[in-house]
Amino acid sequence: MPGINKVTLDSEQQNRGLSVRFRLLAIALLPMLVVLPLLLGIAVVRWSDKFDKLLISKVNGDITIAHQYLSRILEHSSEKIQAIGASASFARELGLNRRQNLIAFLESSRSDLGFDFLYLISARGQIISALPPSGFAAPRRDWPVVSAAINGTATAVIDIFEGSDLKALSPALADQARMDLVPTKAAVKTERTVETRGMVVHTATPVTLDGEKSALVGGILLNRNLQFIDTINDLVYQKASLPEGSQGTATLFLEDVRVSTNVRLFEDVRALGTRVSAIVRSTVLDKGLVWLDRAFVVNDWYISAYEPIVDSGGKRVGMLYVGFLEKPFQTEKYTTLAVIAIAFLLVTGVTVPIFLNWVRSIFKPLERMAVTISEVEDGNLSARTGPVSNRGEISKVARHLDSLLGQLQQRDREQRNWARELNSRVDERTRELQEANQRLEATTQQLIVSEKLAAIGEITAGIAHEINNPIAVIQGNLDVIRETLGVQVEQSQTEFRLIDDQVHNIHMMVTKLLQFARPDEFAGYVDHQNPNEVLTDCLLLVQHLLNKVEIKVSRRHRTDRQIMMNRTELQQVLINLFVNAIHAMPSGGELTLSTYDQDSDERTGLVIEVTDTGKGIPKAVINKVFDPFFTTKQSEGTGLGLSISQTLITRHGGTITAKSEDGAGATFSVWMPEAT
Repeated sequence: MPGINKVTLDSEQQNRGLSVRFRLLAIALLPMLVVLPLLLGIAVVRWSDKFDKLLISKVNGDITIAHQYLSRILEHSSEKIQAIGASASFARELGLNRRQNLIAFLESSRSDLGFDFLYLISARGQIISALPPSGFAAPRRDWPVVSAAINGTATAVIDIFEGSDLKALSPALADQARMDLVPTKAAVKTERTVETRGMVVHTATPVTLDGEKSALVGGILLNRNLQFIDTINDLVYQKASLPEGSQGTATLFLEDVRVSTNVRLFEDVRALGTRVSAIVRSTVLDKGLVWLDRAFVVNDWYISAYEPIVDSGGKRVGMLYVGFLEKPFQTEKYTTLAVIAIAFLLVTGVTVPIFLNWVRSIFKPLERMAVTISEVEDGNLSARTGPVSNRGEISKVARHLDSLLGQLQQRDREQRNWARELNSRVDERTRELQEANQRLEATTQQLIVSEKLAAIGEITAGIAHEINNPIAVIQGNLDVIRETLGVQVEQSQTEFRLIDDQVHNIHMMVTKLLQFARPDEFAGYVDHQNPNEVLTDCLLLVQHLLNKVEIKVSRRHRTDRQIMMNRTELQQVLINLFVNAIHAMPSGGELTLSTYDQDSDERTGLVIEVTDTGKGIPKAVINKVFDPFFTTKQSEGTGLGLSISQTLITRHGGTITAKSEDGAGATFSVWMPEAT
């Protein structure tokens, strides 16, 4: 398997060449271009992840501070109202039982301590209120914080007051709480257009009024309470706590509506009435989880923290938010990554050429040796590596390779000479065997044909003679009958004529059989014949057949040679081929007649070709077309035409062959030796 061995050797040598070169390149470049970028990439990814987690950690700390401040507001509100209820001044006013003085005291305390409303309520529902500027009506009495205070427990919670509740306390509070809703991107769709509810720091402490349990109740409305939200923002995001360009924000949500915020909708317009995104609402209000992630806030992305706010009934009624603008941090992060990438590229640009120069001094000689080996594989055994600049082991390998190639070239030259001589002898012997085989095949074929013709000739001659005797008897008896009948023969003239015609047909058939069986007895004289002229004569004889169908005749005469043959016999052969071709094209077609020079077996000669465009001859029967009595025309013909034609052509030293493809027409070729 020399071919397979060579391919395997080529593949192994190529793999070795690639292995050496690329291993050297890998040794030089892998640390700088693969390992270092990989480690750097891992470090950058980890740093980026840590950076993002640090931002989340910071906003988590921020929400913790805001939560503590809100809790402190609740505690401080409870402490302040407890201090009022436990004060000597409050006890003195209760003891004097002067309503106007008590109301004045409560109003003074409300104003001094920053409450939006402050009132006394007994278990029976008696109310004494500090009157805000816009008046006071009967508030709700079923607040849990009020009930707890009447039962002896001071508490401070966040409660949501309906617009009517606020209006009952003070129309001014209802006006402060009311705000129009602003359509907000990514928020849950709603048909509401205005928010009238208020988020209130609601606190109460137990007191005694006229000898019965009562409660001192106060509250601070957080809607539009900018001091409250700005204080949270100042506590969480102190000066210099964020990079330049960033901005800290804080917001108090009543459900998903911003009721107090320092987030700006425009430059000087706070985003009051805008709403939180649907995903944040679902996470915080619906599921009760704390949101620690980036979020879209009004018109930009912020690192955000949201936590739910629960009212006195345990229901999630709002959210507390703090966050800072993400963009400055992302800008700093990407700037840092860009600096790292540029620094890496600069270092790589400086160091890689140095490494490549070192490696080139090693793999350049190896490449020269690889090229030399490739040239030798391609047949150039005189290829040599020559001296190399490297004076180490590679130089020794190069010299040794050149020495081995010299020995290989010498041995190859000797083997080629021996192989050339051997091939010459084998070719000569093979040619002799082929010629002998061809002669043997031709002789065998001729013997088979001769035996067939001889056998058929004997049978045919016997049959012809046997048929001739009855025909002679029939013909003689017909003549006797005519003489016997005399003038009465005219009455059956038609029947006698038919019998004569059929007897004549039988006689002609017998004549053809004898011509096939003993062609020598029917041969006429031979003479020089021009095949082109004979073709013209034959076309005239079959013109009536050509006129029956649309058959186009094409002629291509490219020979001036002549043949030695009886003209009638040549016409018989050609007309038979014409008729067969016409019968093969019942719907029309093209009949091509060609003549050209062709030598065979060192004899000069010419070829006459008859080609049709008919249905062709199936491969299964093309080798039988010259057999006697074989026909493809079913009821037409005797099957002797081609057999007789072959006999006539063969007798004059020629050959006739057929080639065809089923459905693509047929070509019959007659080769005849040139007349001398």
